Amino acid sequence: MTFDTTSAMNIAKVLTEALPYIQRFSGKTIVIKYGGNAMVDDALKKSFARDVVLMKLVGMNPIVVHGGGPQIGALLKKIGKESRFVEGMRVTDSETMDVVEMVLGGQVNKEIVSLINQHGGSAVGLTGKDGDLIHARKLTFTSSAPEMNASEIIDIGHVGEVTSINTAVVDMLIGGNFIPVIAPIGVGKDGQSYNINADLVAGKIAEVLKAEKLILLTNTAGVLDKDEKVVSGLTRSDVEKLIADGSIYGGMLPKIRCALEAVQGGVNTAHIIDGRVEHAVLLEVFTDQGVGTLIRRS
Repeated sequence: MTFDTTSAMNIAKVLTEALPYIQRFSGKTIVIKYGGNAMVDDALKKSFARDVVLMKLVGMNPIVVHGGGPQIGALLKKIGKESRFVEGMRVTDSETMDVVEMVLGGQVNKEIVSLINQHGGSAVGLTGKDGDLIHARKLTFTSSAPEMNASEIIDIGHVGEVTSINTAVVDMLIGGNFIPVIAPIGVGKDGQSYNINADLVAGKIAEVLKAEKLILLTNTAGVLDKDEKVVSGLTRSDVEKLIADGSIYGGMLPKIRCALEAVQGGVNTAHIIDGRVEHAVLLEVFTDQGVGTLIRRS
């Protein structure tokens, strides 16, 4: 067996370049919203699990918050129930909420936990109902669609918004050297379950924990300008300009607002990155290149 000096030198170079980042972020909390292609492509699922395990092994405290829209849609279709959306939000009646809890809290959550554990980590799965983690209330949704003569309040069912986060159970898991994997299901004062946008849950958890980073995985290269080029760094004023000129719209709007709220609330930086790239999380955390858009406070 011949020794490949060039390959070995490249590995050593990568490791030494990562060292300052490992030192800087050791002991720091990093909240990752996991979704999109990274959750359905087998190679990307494995690379994500390895990334999270490596982060934990070098002293960081990763927390995973996941979505599961495609999986929910697939099961609803299987039982003959139509998926309905209002301006991108799933209409969630009682029957649909049962499916949401089954898919997010059971199927998807346990698959992520299993993948992380298979790659040498110690992950624990929970929903916002466990340990009284996510307090929620019914989301009041007002539509101002162009076809309407005036704004209209629409009932979209068991869709919620976060009112508060009780971090005791997460703190306990981190203290025990576990990786928390959280499904975005909250509970109201009356015990009612609510389906909550995973980006918003990740942002609120990062804010309450004063996380070092919030990382949102997406199916785009990051925030794009009018010329379809990735904007590598943004502040609040930059974001407002991009919204005003129509560069940021649709599904990117809630992500960017969530990221802005997080950094304004105490998170050091937020990142919207391309989850279609293998080891996207490691590239964002351990290099100065990154694979998306960095959002700073000012």
